[in-house]
Amino acid sequence: MSIKINYSKKPSAKSSANLVLFSNEKFKINDLKRFLTDSEFSYINDLSKTIDLKKNLFVFELNSKKKIVLISVKSNLKTSDIENLGAEFYGRVNYGKDSEYNIISDSVIEKKNIFLGHFLHGLKLKSYEFKKYKSKKDTRVISINIVGSKNIPSIKDQIKFKALEEGTFYARDLVSEPGNILHPDEYAKRLSSLKKFGLKINIFDEKKLKKLGMNALLGVGQGSIRGSYLVTMEWNGAKKNTKPLAFVGKGVCFDTGGYSLKPARFMEDMTYDMAGSATVVGLMKSLALRKAKINAVGVVGLVENMVSGNAQRPGDIVRSYSGKTIEVLNTDAEGRLVLADALTFTEKKYKPQFIVDLATLTGAIIVCLGSEYAGLFSNDDKLSKQIFNAGEKVEEKVWRMPLHKNYDKLMDSKNADMQNINYVGGAGSTTAAQFLQRFILNKTPWAHLDIAGMAFSKYGGALNSGGATGFGVRLLNQLIEENYE
Repeated sequence: MSIKINYSKKPSAKSSANLVLFSNEKFKINDLKRFLTDSEFSYINDLSKTIDLKKNLFVFELNSKKKIVLISVKSNLKTSDIENLGAEFYGRVNYGKDSEYNIISDSVIEKKNIFLGHFLHGLKLKSYEFKKYKSKKDTRVISINIVGSKNIPSIKDQIKFKALEEGTFYARDLVSEPGNILHPDEYAKRLSSLKKFGLKINIFDEKKLKKLGMNALLGVGQGSIRGSYLVTMEWNGAKKNTKPLAFVGKGVCFDTGGYSLKPARFMEDMTYDMAGSATVVGLMKSLALRKAKINAVGVVGLVENMVSGNAQRPGDIVRSYSGKTIEVLNTDAEGRLVLADALTFTEKKYKPQFIVDLATLTGAIIVCLGSEYAGLFSNDDKLSKQIFNAGEKVEEKVWRMPLHKNYDKLMDSKNADMQNINYVGGAGSTTAAQFLQRFILNKTPWAHLDIAGMAFSKYGGALNSGGATGFGVRLLNQLIEENYE
């Protein structure tokens, strides 16, 4: 099923086209009389006196073919509230063949051109489905006609929303792909195709990674018949001498846990262990599509953590790109090994204004924050506050967690510079972040987002219908828009 949005000054000529109107929070509809026939107005006016004012949306059945949808718009709504209204509307639309809705823009209560933009944005985000591998294709089309001349989002805003939707959907698509399809070789190939949007793509294969000394990343992927890669995506929308903003993502396309094998139950969900990288990719695509006026770089480490005769063993010691050595006590603590090399490489090569990394890094963050907040760890108060505020605005929320030098002793190794897991117990997410911080060598402002509880939802949320969420694309875009453009 697909959503088609049209802008027109006149309503659809189809008599069966449903009508969508906005009212104030008390459902006073006198101002809507001009959009209705006398009989329609009388019918709805009578029913509106009996409705529950706590609800936001009502559907009035005029006959078997036509409905009128009345949406309550409360005063001083946040943009996220407006998007949730759009998502709620999508959940109530008629899923019959080729349904059509006329949204009367002149009926919008909030006199903001951006209102309908956010409403439609929420509708589109909620409409996402991953049905690529269904044999029976859903060919239904829901046409949304925006009728009127007032409250229409500007062309610039329409482009921005479309770019965000495409970036979020691309991230969701990547996370939704099964491991036998989206292995590192295929992933790198798909990223190469993003050149057509104006991104500069550079793919470092195993030969190049060995030459660079990225043994932490390579160690994770050495048990797989697939290759391991580091891929950089550069967007240059500002002056050449402007330092870029850097985003780094964990791309473990499938995670068995290696020899520290995961339980069989729910292991199939480990296709989404590359969600951090998918967020970075989706963000970079969005920035390119809307031609963002900043310089940005996305860096993703792509590996597959498998069991084989060549797989990394517990107790192995590897030398990272930074030169620091790591004792691998648990092969299922692999994401931090991938990020270790990617972080140092990003800081050294690009000398960015800041680095934000994203990863489905620890189950401990789910124990702590559930599926309501991503864990935020940072060495910089200003960057932390900016990320927190951006998350509140788009309802992709983060909660700052502690970092402290006292945690370092839990990651110190007797046999190497550090070990990749804390075997003393406790503070699993914090010690993982503390480990990553050791690979920020030049005090670059850095934030780590542990999105293990946010990247995938079995039950769906306000703006997604279950499955991959694309968490972080809109959050980081808001961070950039508010503070760096």
